[in-house]
Amino acid sequence: MIITQTPFRMSFFGGGTDFPEFYQTYGGSVLSATFDKYCYVTVRHLPPFFDYRTELSYAKTERVASAAQIQHPAIREAMKMLDMHDLRLSYEADLPARSGLGTSSSFAVGMLLAFYALKGKYVDKRTLADEAIYLERVLCAESGGVQDQIAAAFGGFNRIDFDADGYTVSPVIISPQRRQQLNQNLMLFFTRFSRFSADIQAETKKCLNDKKGDLLEMLRLVDDAERVLTSKGDLEEFGRLLDHTWRLKRGIASKISTDSIDCVYERAKKAGAVGGKLLGAGGGGFLVFYVEQDRQGEVREALRELLHVPFVFEDAGTKVVHYTPEVYECRREALKEKGRR
Repeated sequence: MIITQTPFRMSFFGGGTDFPEFYQTYGGSVLSATFDKYCYVTVRHLPPFFDYRTELSYAKTERVASAAQIQHPAIREAMKMLDMHDLRLSYEADLPARSGLGTSSSFAVGMLLAFYALKGKYVDKRTLADEAIYLERVLCAESGGVQDQIAAAFGGFNRIDFDADGYTVSPVIISPQRRQQLNQNLMLFFTRFSRFSADIQAETKKCLNDKKGDLLEMLRLVDDAERVLTSKGDLEEFGRLLDHTWRLKRGIASKISTDSIDCVYERAKKAGAVGGKLLGAGGGGFLVFYVEQDRQGEVREALRELLHVPFVFEDAGTKVVHYTPEVYECRREALKEKGRR
């Protein structure tokens, strides 16, 4: 049995510039961090005592005779890609799916790591990120950028740069004290709205050329935000930059924000938030705000209908947290041997 733990991420700056259609021409960068909320994927071989060959447990349960019958596209394509058979797989998470935290990509990364571990194979973080991108963007044909898979695999507080040759992951060099101060000044709230990010990403993709100027400005803000973090200046500037990038982002496509989200955002600002943004593709999910600690009580009160989620940055990325070797003979091979007898 294998259990993997994969973190969720919050993307602060540069979202949208991680679309290949954009960064292959103009370059791209994102500033993001993973934090201590995770998804867990458990995988083991299914004992040969059932009239089905694979059992899956996520938001629903599937029991199928072959991988081709699996309804969940990422699981189906990953099993085919890595030639996996006769599995029992379960998924659970600390936070809800479709909420702007890269949950589907964290699942893809954690699942691939579990499959490799079940095969007894080591796989490095870059390979996991690359294969998760290929799984979601090519095999499953889902629209979107490619930062989520990289963040989930590598973990940490990173700047990820993109160009026509690929990507580079660079940890943001920030003192432990300044990193802790930033962590304490960020507040995460769940809007209680979930959405399918691929729908919003598809609309965003269509707007890349028309909104090139805004995206280039969002790209420049990555440099500005990194300078704020790595300097000894006022961290409050990080919050003001968040506000600026959010106002740019919400103008990229009509589905990124809603009247309800805009209302929540303005209430938070009036209560003391310096700035913030909706995480992920938009349309719902989680909002993050930069709020000095002496104003956080007022912001919590102003957004009391939302769920406040405390968090701590993490650095490990995806990892195997449980490994029990199995003595297992694949049912397919056992049946072949029985036929030969």
